[in-house]
Amino acid sequence: MPHRIAPLCLALLLAAGCATPPSAPVAKAPEGLLCPPAEKPVCPTPTPTPTPTPDADYKGRLLPATWADLPDWGKESLRPSLEAFARGCPVLEKQDRWKGVCAGAGSLDAGASERDIAAFFELNFDPWQAVNADDTTTGMVTGYYEPLLRGSRTRSGKFKYPLYAVPQDMLTIDLSEVYPDLKNRRLRGRVEGNKVVPYLARSDIDRDRSPLNGLELVWVDDAIDAFFLHIQGSGQVELESGERLRMGYADQNGHPFKSLGRLLIQRGELPAERASMQGIKDWARKNPAKLQEYLNANPSYVFFRELPKDLGGPIGALGVPLTPERSIAVDARVVPLGAPVYLVTSWPNTAQPLNRLMAAQDTGGAINGGVRADFFWGFGDPAGALAGRMRQGGRMWVLYPKGQPPPAANNTNGKTP
Repeated sequence: MPHRIAPLCLALLLAAGCATPPSAPVAKAPEGLLCPPAEKPVCPTPTPTPTPTPDADYKGRLLPATWADLPDWGKESLRPSLEAFARGCPVLEKQDRWKGVCAGAGSLDAGASERDIAAFFELNFDPWQAVNADDTTTGMVTGYYEPLLRGSRTRSGKFKYPLYAVPQDMLTIDLSEVYPDLKNRRLRGRVEGNKVVPYLARSDIDRDRSPLNGLELVWVDDAIDAFFLHIQGSGQVELESGERLRMGYADQNGHPFKSLGRLLIQRGELPAERASMQGIKDWARKNPAKLQEYLNANPSYVFFRELPKDLGGPIGALGVPLTPERSIAVDARVVPLGAPVYLVTSWPNTAQPLNRLMAAQDTGGAINGGVRADFFWGFGDPAGALAGRMRQGGRMWVLYPKGQPPPAANNTNGKTP
C-alpha cells in the first residue's frame, strides 16, 4: 500500500511514541502485515478549534442599558424630538411592535409638560447602547444639510452640470431570498451581451457625450455643488425665474463611496484641518483643471427625482420628511430606522455638549457602523456651515419599545450576548 499506513500499524506507532516506553519489547505486527519503518514516532497534536469567520456584514450590536446611563437625559426639551419621532409613525405603526408607542405619542396633547413627555419615553421604551464591530462604544458624528443650487431646465454655457434621473437600463438585483446573509445588500448592474456587469461609474457618466443623455432633470451652474448634492442626497434648485425645485435621492449606481477630502489630503492638495466641505469647495474653484480627475476617484453616483414643493423637508430613507436638528442618518443594520436615538456628542468644532434625542430616519453610503451618525442640520447656507464643520466623536443609545429586544441585539458575530 504505497503512501498509506494500515490502521494497525498506525496504532502501533502512536502507542510507541506517546506513552512511557515499556521495558518489554514492543509488540510486532502480525505476519504478513508490512509497516513502513519509523525513525521517530510522532504524537498527534490536538486540532485547534477554527476561529469563526467574521460576518462581512457585521457592523455592531445593541446592548441593554438603563436610563441612568444616558448623560443629561431630560435636560433639553423633548417636545421637538417627540414631534420628529411622530413624523415616522405612519410608517412605523404598520409593524405591531410600534403600534402601541405610536398611539401613545399621538395621545400626548399640545399642553403636555416636559415631564409628561419624558415619562412617555421612559414608560414605553427601553434604552439599548450602540456598540461597534470592535466592541468600542464611541464613533464619528458628521453633519449634512439641504443645499440650495442655481439651475435651469435647459443647458447653457452657464448651466452645464446635469442632475440625472434613474437610468432605465440600470438593474437592481436583490439576492436576499436565495442568500439571506445579503438581506441588506442590493447589486446594481446592466446587461452587456449575455452578462450582467457593474453599472457605469462616475467617470463613465460625467463625459462630454454622456451615455445618460436625455435623462437630465435640471442643469446647475457649479460642478462641485452638484457633487456635494450627491453626498447630501437632497436639495433645492432655484431657477432663474425664482421657482424652486426640490430634488430628492432616487437611487445610486452601486459603486462604493470614496472620500474626496481624504484623497486631497493624501495627495498633499489640502491639509487635514482644511478638508471640510467649505475647504474642499474653495480648492475646487481654484483648481478647475484638476477637479474632474479628483471627482472621478469617487465612482459612486446618485440619481434624483423631483419631489413635491410643499413637503416639510427632504425625504429620508424612512420615507418621511426629515426634521432639522432632530433627524439623523444611521447604519440600519444596527440601528432600526424610525427609532428614537439618544445622541451624545458636541457642537461642530467645539467641546460644548450636544446631547439630544434624535429620530433615526435616514441612511447614507458613508454611514457604516453601530456608533455612526449623520446629523441633519436643515436647509441653506447656515445649516451648511454647521454640517461642513461637524466631525465629532459621539455615543448613541437606541430607544426601543419596552420588552421587545431590537433585531441588532442578536448581532453577536460569535460573541457571547
